Parts: sequence; C-alpha cells; structure tokens
Amino acid sequence: MAPAPNNSSGNAPREEAPVKVPAKDLKKKDEKKDEDLSEEDLALKQQLELYVERVQDPNPGLQKAALESMRHEIRSSTSSMTSVPKPLKFLRPHYGTLKAYYETMAESDLKKYLADILSVLALTMSAEGERESLKYRLLGSEGDIGSWGHEYVRNLAGEIAQEYSKRQGEETPFDDLVVLVQQIVAFHMKHNAEPEAVDLLMEVECLDMLREHVDSTNFKRTCLYLTSAARYLPGPDDISVLEIAYTIYLKFGEYANALQIALFLDNMQHVKQIFTSCDDILRKKQFCYILARHGITFELDEEIVSDDGDREVLQEIINNTKLSEGYLSLARDIEVMEPKSPEDIYKAHLLDGRASASASVDSARQNLSATFVNAFVNAGFGQDKLMTVQSDSSSGGGSSGNWLFKNKEHGKASAAASLGMILLWDVDSGLSQIDKYFHGTDNHVLAGALLAVGIVNCNIKNECDPALALLGDYVDKEDASVRIGAIMGLGLTYAGTQNEQICAKLSPILSDGKASLDVIAFTAISLGLVYVGSCNEEVAQSIIYALMDRSESELGEPLARLLPLGLGLLYLGKQDAVEATAEVSKTFNEKIQKHCDMTLLSCAYAGTGNVLKVQNLLGHCAQHLEKGETHQGPAVLGIALVAMAEELGLDMAIRSLEHLLQYGEQNIRRAVPLALGLLCISNPKVNVMDTLSRLSHDTDSEVAMAAVISLGLIGAGTNNARIAGMLRNLSSYYYKDASLLFCVRIAQGLVHMGKGLLTLNPYHSERFLLSPTALAGIVTMLYACLDMKAIILGKYHYVLYFLVLAMQPRMLLTVDENLRPLSVPVRVGQAVDVVGQAGRPKTITGFQTHSTPVLLAAGDRAELATEKYIPLSPILEGFVILKENPDYTEDN
Repeated sequence: MAPAPNNSSGNAPREEAPVKVPAKDLKKKDEKKDEDLSEEDLALKQQLELYVERVQDPNPGLQKAALESMRHEIRSSTSSMTSVPKPLKFLRPHYGTLKAYYETMAESDLKKYLADILSVLALTMSAEGERESLKYRLLGSEGDIGSWGHEYVRNLAGEIAQEYSKRQGEETPFDDLVVLVQQIVAFHMKHNAEPEAVDLLMEVECLDMLREHVDSTNFKRTCLYLTSAARYLPGPDDISVLEIAYTIYLKFGEYANALQIALFLDNMQHVKQIFTSCDDILRKKQFCYILARHGITFELDEEIVSDDGDREVLQEIINNTKLSEGYLSLARDIEVMEPKSPEDIYKAHLLDGRASASASVDSARQNLSATFVNAFVNAGFGQDKLMTVQSDSSSGGGSSGNWLFKNKEHGKASAAASLGMILLWDVDSGLSQIDKYFHGTDNHVLAGALLAVGIVNCNIKNECDPALALLGDYVDKEDASVRIGAIMGLGLTYAGTQNEQICAKLSPILSDGKASLDVIAFTAISLGLVYVGSCNEEVAQSIIYALMDRSESELGEPLARLLPLGLGLLYLGKQDAVEATAEVSKTFNEKIQKHCDMTLLSCAYAGTGNVLKVQNLLGHCAQHLEKGETHQGPAVLGIALVAMAEELGLDMAIRSLEHLLQYGEQNIRRAVPLALGLLCISNPKVNVMDTLSRLSHDTDSEVAMAAVISLGLIGAGTNNARIAGMLRNLSSYYYKDASLLFCVRIAQGLVHMGKGLLTLNPYHSERFLLSPTALAGIVTMLYACLDMKAIILGKYHYVLYFLVLAMQPRMLLTVDENLRPLSVPVRVGQAVDVVGQAGRPKTITGFQTHSTPVLLAAGDRAELATEKYIPLSPILEGFVILKENPDYTEDN
C-alpha cells in the first residue's frame, strides 16, 4: 500500500495561484485531497476551519475560546525538521481571511491575540520581503515569544535585521525593535544559540546589550565567537567587538583570555588593568610568560605589583631571561644536545659522485654557506663543531679562529656573528665568549662580534643594558662595516623597545652627509625595528629627510630600498595611522616613490586580512610595466603580508599568487616565491612545496634562488624530510652554480634550524597573536631577498641574521608553582575549529599522548591529559604554569 502523499507543504504556495477551474472540478479536487488525509488529520483540518469561522463570530466569548484553541493547536504541534507543522499547513488557505478580518476588528486584547497568531502564520505564508511576521508581532501582545518555538524566533530576527536597515536609511526611530531584540537575545542566550544572538545584535548595532545577557555558563562560547568574528569585520567594528569580549572576560575573571585580546588590540592600558585587577601572583607570572612570548617591553611599577621581591621575579619573566634554560631543557629531553656539523646536514654521501666531489673543495663561498648552516642548525645550543670547539693548548689560537679565517673579508663578519647565533639567548656566557673578537685588528671580525652581541641579546631584555654599553661607542667609528655591525646589533637587541637612547644614538647618522648609503640603510632598518608599530613621528621625520637627501643614482641602488622599509616598520599593522606619511611619500623622487607607497601600504595593513588592500595590491601587480620598475616586488610581498592573518585569506592569496606566476612580468615572478614563503613560514603545505619545487628549476636564476630560499622558509625548523630531500637533489643539480648552491645551503640550514626545535612563525597563541618584532625581522630579510645578487650574494649576507627576531622554540614546557619544569602527560593533535558548535566538542583530533616538554608543529594544539593540575593559561604553548587541582583524588 502506497504511503499517503502528505507533503503538500512544498507545493502549497503554487496551489494558491488563481486558476480558472469549473466548480465541479474544484469540489472533486477538494474531496480527492481530503481523501488523502488520515482520519486524525481530517478531524484536525475541520476543527481548525471551525475555529477560523468562530474567530469571525460577533460574540467575544466565542472568539476568545476559538483563538485560545487555535493558539494551543499551533503551539503543541510538533513536526519533523523537514515539513511544516500540520496546523500551519491547514490554516494556510485561511491566512487571507484572517488578515482581512483583523483589519476590521476594533482595538482590544482579542485583536492583539489574533495579531500573535497571524505573526506565527506569516512565518510560512507571507510573501518574500513583506516582513508581516514582524509587523503583526509589533501589533500583538507583549507575551513571551520563545513559546512559539525556535524557528519563529529565528525568522523574526531575520526580519528585524531587514527592518532595521530600512529604518536606518529613512532615519525613523527603532525603539520598538530594540525591545523585541532584548527578548530574542535573552531567548537565544538561554538556548545555547550565542552566535545567533551576537549576529542579531551586530545587525542592529547594539552589541553593548550583550553584557547584560552573558552568564558564567555561556560567556566562553560567546567570547570565542566574538573574537573569531572580529577578523571578518570591517574596521572600526572589529575593535569594538573585541573590546566587548575583553570586558566580558574581565567581568568573569578570565584574565589570561582578556590579556590575549589586550595584546591583539595593542592596548597597554588594558594590560595594566589586567595586572591590577588580578590578585593571584601565580596568574600574574603566567601573564608575564605570555608578554615575554609576544616580545613586548612592559615595565612593572609599584601600582601593578606592590611587593619588591615579586616584582623582580615577574620582571625577570617578562625580560625572557629563562628562555635559554627552558630551550636547553627541551633539547636535553628530546636528546638533541649533540652538536651537528654542516656535513651532517648536507648528507652528501646520499648523492651521486659529481656533487659530492665538488663538496670537498674549500672555497670561501662554500665556507660562508657552511657558516650560516652551522649557525642556524646549532642556534641556541651553546656548542657546535666550528666556532666553539675547545682548543688544545698546543694549537694556540684555537680552532674557532681557524674557521673564522677560512672566510674572506666580509665573510669573516658573518662567521664571527654566527657565534652569537650559537649562544643565542644566553647573555652571560655569550658575551664572555664573544669578547675575544673585540681585541683583534681586523675590522670585519670586529663588525661580526658587534653583530654577535646584538644577536645574543635578541628577544632578551636586561636591566643593565650590556648591548648598549658595548655597541654604543662603535656606532660612530670610521669603518662602514664596523658601524653597520653596531647599528644592526642595536636594532636586534632593542627591537620593539622604543628605547629613546637608541633613537638619540642612531637618528644623527641619518642626517650625516658623510655616511655611506649602506650605513644609512641599516640605520633606517634598525630604527624601524626599535620603534616597530609605534607610529613615532620623530623617527619617521628623520627617515623621510634621509630619503629626500639621497641623490638620483643612490636611489637606484638596491640598498636604498631598505629606507622605505624602515619607515614602513614604524607603522606595522597600524592601518590608517600611515596615511599622513603616505601623503608625504608622494613628493619623493619618482624613482622610489611608488616603491615607498607599496611598502608603506603593505606594512601598515600587515596581518589585518584587509580584503580591499589585497585587491589594491593585486591591481598594482596586474600592470605590465617597462623594465626598471621596482615597486611590484613589494606589492607581491604586501599581498602575503596582509593576507596571512587568517586561514581563509591565506588560501585565497596562494591561489592569487599562482595567477601572478602565469601572467606576471619577471620582476613579479621573482617576488612570488618569497610571498609564498611568508604565507606558509614554518608550515610546509604540500601544494606550496610543489609550486616552489617547480620554481626552483626555473630558467630565470633569480626566481630559482627565491624559490630555494622559500623552500627553506616554509620548512624552517621542521626537519621536513620531503623538503630536505628536494634540497639535497637541488644541491647536486646546481653543483656548478655557486650562487644557487649558496642558496640551497642556506635553505638546508633553515629547514634543520635549531635541530628542528625552532619555528619562524610570527603568529602564536593558536594563531591569534602576531608578534610585531618577529614579523619585522622576517620582512626585512625578504625585502633583502628581492635583490638576491646585490644583497644576499653580495657583501650584505648578514641580513639573514634578521631572522633571529622570529626564532622561537616551538615547545610546550609545563612548570610548577616554583617555575621548575614539571613533566605531565598531554595530548597533542590537529586543532579543530569549534567556534559556534553546540555542546562541548573535542578541540583536537588525531592526538597522541606525550609527556611534556613537547614540540608543537604548525596547526597543533595541546591539552592536558590529567586532571591533577590546572593550567593557568587557556592556550598551552611556550611556558605554562600548572597549579595543583584541589578537587583531584587519586583513583586506586
């Protein structure tokens, strides 16, 4: 027997269309339709028709009873998710009659009662865009709307949003809507539909109302939705949404989450407020770890922490003095303390004869590449096989001297500086070992030693400022390379500190007529790093004057392009704040004007994900220009800088860059690999890896070099076997081409950076926060790579050391209340986006259980696998303090 066809809901509207049918046929058709219904349905249908007649009865008593019954039927009807409830279906033909009768009724409670019912019927029957459901709701009684069900409330919310925008256009008041919004939001928040409540409030621009409706059960989900929605909102809405999330977190005492938002907004007042609101010294220590990881300078005063002893401990954590200790305890735990030599990385024995034969030749270029590989691979371990080898007393000078002098002139600078890299973050022992290079006569070695001091102190703040004391006197020396060493060293050490002493030391150099272009370029970059994202007028002025003073021929030099970058770094991520400076840049010499424009635009919107700016930059890349134009390179890098903010934009940018490869001119193609490298830094995505592998065999050697370096960047610190294999094959493919081989070696060093314990990703805290100093270091290095031959392959190869600003251990290290390492089991797996999902969904998938300390790859998330401890940070990354759980009981 066939089931009764009962899905008239789908086609009902069509039946309403007036079709001329003879009366007899109509009757037959009706009877036929009635026959299809089951007895219950038929009874219900007749019942409802009776109610409709009674509603139109002159007797108010009958009317009331009929409306009550009709209301009861509608409310008590449940239906499957896919079909319209029966009462609504049977009342459909009578919607018009009831509407007409409503208009004739006198004002009374009954009229409001009928309006309520019409409002519900309009849910399925009103025409598109009529907003009748809302119209009758506003005319109806003030009752509880939730009792009509979720679907009704959802439909109302949609109609309110439309009505609001219409009234806003007409500038008519909307107070009546706000009352309704209050009810709907309360209903949604009660029923775990926080995202819908937030969406409605955003539509009617009343987000402030949210604060009254959140409680301890739903504030976390609400804030999670607010923070993730903020990325897709245009300014200034995104800021106000985050501000609301911040106040909600504060209200419920979730200070660590509030701190993440304060850092995202770059609002130091908020940071201070969090410290003063929280009384728990342990939690304050955790905040300090978060600040240290973000790499910002923050001075604690008596107002924030009253006790002197506590304040000293907290300031030490912010100054990152324990970073080296934590990193080495991770290395010991994973058993990678054994120093590695460049040969261990090249693995030449795996290749065929010709390539391994050439490897034994001792050329300065190859020794220079080995210096970098050695520096990157043993970074922070304090020992290696080239620079720190303990000498026998008989050999006198010691072998570190020997390796140093296997490099030519400017190569010696990078070799001496590599010692700083090996002793990274270990200031005390680092400075004593670098000291020996200060007493020689060779200026290149001295320059390298000065740079090494800067590298050792990078990301570490120190009360007694050893770097300034050591480097300050060398800034004004005669020799250009010594000056650059000292200037770059200061830039690395004081990046992001906005230290005025540095400004006083370096600004005069910019206006010094005798200083050579390279000294001025590095000064601009160092000032940009020290004042990164500060929008400092004074520094901007001095860089602008330095740019205006340059002659036409100097502006054509590759290094001159670092000046606009120094200017751009001042506005990193600060969006509109750059506009005044961008106007000034329009007056520059046309040789550099467009280049400066692109640089300022891409720096100012870095990490914002602003789609309009990406379109603007793509527009510049689409032009086919004469030779000699340099501004398209920065525009391509700009696309990556702006789009790296969130996953969706990132994937779209990768696709857009594919198109640029196909249609772009040569100068664009040279920048595309670098942009890909930036988008996936320390995150080797297979599709990007394949693209770069293809480009590494490109006929244009500049494209190939950029692709090779980028392979190193996307694999940086991951030990990725596939990339390592590609680079080995490239080293045999390019064994005759010294320049390309140099790039392959650098990339090999990057892939095995810190023996796989480090990352270059400027994003941390589950990709929520962007560290400005880290990004600045990466961008500076990429800008230098826009002209490989002149800078990286010329005598300025030490710009590669700017990457040290972004180098961070990719670890989770749990410590106890006395800040000593504590090993606990954790689950590490791929992070899952759970925003807006109901219930308590799992936040990671495909996990493995390890005991801390553990390494976290890109896109990984960790959670504690024991309930014995409570983590004081919501995000398990870097240093996390664990507090014993008072409610925990050991099960036998």
